[in-house]
Amino acid sequence: MDKIVALAKRRGFIFQDSEIYGGLANTWTYGPLGTALLRNIRNQWWQFFVGQRPDIYGIETPIIMNPAVWRASGHADNFADAMVECKKCHTRTRADHLIEGALKDIKVEGLPTTELDQLITQNHLTCPTCQEFDWTPARQFNLLFTTHIGIVPESESLAYLRGETAQGMFVNFKAIMDSMSPKLPFGIAQIGKAFRNEITKGNFIFRTLEFEQMEIEYFIRPDEWEAQYESWKKDMWTWVTGLGIPENDLRWRRHTDDELSFYSTRTEDVEYNYPFGGFKELYGLAYRTDYDLRNHSEKSGTQLDYFDQQQNTRLIPHVIEPTFGVNRTALMILCAAYQEDDQRVWLSIKPTLAPYQAAVFPLLKNKPELVSKAKEVYAMIGSDMAVAWDERGNIGKRYYAQDEIGTPWCITIDFDTLENDTITVRDRDTTNQERVAISELKSYLQEKLN
Repeated sequence: MDKIVALAKRRGFIFQDSEIYGGLANTWTYGPLGTALLRNIRNQWWQFFVGQRPDIYGIETPIIMNPAVWRASGHADNFADAMVECKKCHTRTRADHLIEGALKDIKVEGLPTTELDQLITQNHLTCPTCQEFDWTPARQFNLLFTTHIGIVPESESLAYLRGETAQGMFVNFKAIMDSMSPKLPFGIAQIGKAFRNEITKGNFIFRTLEFEQMEIEYFIRPDEWEAQYESWKKDMWTWVTGLGIPENDLRWRRHTDDELSFYSTRTEDVEYNYPFGGFKELYGLAYRTDYDLRNHSEKSGTQLDYFDQQQNTRLIPHVIEPTFGVNRTALMILCAAYQEDDQRVWLSIKPTLAPYQAAVFPLLKNKPELVSKAKEVYAMIGSDMAVAWDERGNIGKRYYAQDEIGTPWCITIDFDTLENDTITVRDRDTTNQERVAISELKSYLQEKLN
């Protein structure tokens, strides 16, 4: 994991935010290549779940909404984790994470604070910072970030940064119904930032204060929930394995009753086998029943229901919620792609997800005829895919640099190119090289991408 973090910084994927001021725990900046990776993840997710499905409608809602939304949803009161604090060094951590980190293969999320305290005491779990055993009793800590609207920070101006993107879709259910006239089953999809005042930090970008969700609220008839749930499990599995992730590094895990969120009656996680700590949550699939629409309907006084023409009656739809983390997807891809041997390090990223699909090199940068021809090739393929230009150092170092950022194919313009209009294409994973006619290069690369 240390090697992956170092590579991410060295090659412009992910930096510690505010590093010149000492940084801020749990905040990260995505560099040029990290930004490109995130964009490719978002675009492919949108095309897979929204672009090619007529039953799902895209939406974009604000980060700050009326605070009544979060009171009605239950987040203002119930969106909390149990925290303990070391009396010696004042390190604060989630009680469940402290226990699960020390006692492997145990899940205690959602247990009452009294039971968490008992486990900490019985197993004499010491502080990970100072190694002392002197904890405060576990207490609930709300995860919502608060802010204020206007210039006077009074209680009347209190607002929240959204803790999930879901509520924006629920409160706009009627707007979608009125404007798009969808038929059940149908979904509302959104990609956007969410914020959680996390107690436990660390593991690079796995758990951060600010993160991005790709989320769908899929509205169904109540008697269809089990079939729809299984259908979404298949779609989610198809998506994640389609990213090039080995199936033996993935698994489904069902939440126990103690773990279930206050709004869910069934939740399962897709877990990935991360280099730190083994299998941990990647994506979630929740059956939220009619909890959200019913609550918002009652609290707002607005009917959030659906007229079922099949049964000639009105109903409040139930909801299946598949949730995907953009940042955890990026972390998984970097972990799964990292490869090394005695000669080199490379990221074996699926080509369509890679920050660059190809790189173009003139063999020598001090030969104008090679540079000019290389620029022609760069412009020719650059209209169809992301292409890097590199003329620094010797050709071996350029190959090594592109391997580390996951570029699938490196294209070199050499003196033979000037004679016969062919170029060398080097494959990232095998390092094999092949001569290809410039006139056939676009179709050659497109065929490999497809």
